[in-house]
Amino acid sequence: MDDWLWWLIAAVGLGIPLVVTAMPEFGMFAVGAVAAAIAAGLGLGITAQVLIFVIVSVAGIAVVRPLANRSRAQRPELRSGIDALKGRQAVVLERVDGHGGRIKLNGEVWSARALDTGRAFEPGESVDVVEIEGATAVVM
Repeated sequence: MDDWLWWLIAAVGLGIPLVVTAMPEFGMFAVGAVAAAIAAGLGLGITAQVLIFVIVSVAGIAVVRPLANRSRAQRPELRSGIDALKGRQAVVLERVDGHGGRIKLNGEVWSARALDTGRAFEPGESVDVVEIEGATAVVM
């Protein structure tokens, strides 16, 4: 069997863990094996093939790893549940003061109270949700 075919089998073998583990390093090794298969197809010796495999694999890892880390660091924070409601704006439906009231938040009617107990918000005013305590939105 020719050397290039062995390198292609190695590339496929290295591609399997890439899919199973989602580790890009295996992909770079697979690319290095394909480069070595091309070198074997061009008639280069086994030493050149191994050198090409190592150089392409290491270069690929050196380029892909920083890109992957940068992409991972730039992911937006996904908030859900009551954490997603903090910082949102709501509209006052019934007077909200330190003792209670009602707001419309994210299309739903919520009980609310003012963060500053001396402050009151009248119907129609916009307020910011600071915290959610149970089923009550704390607003300012």
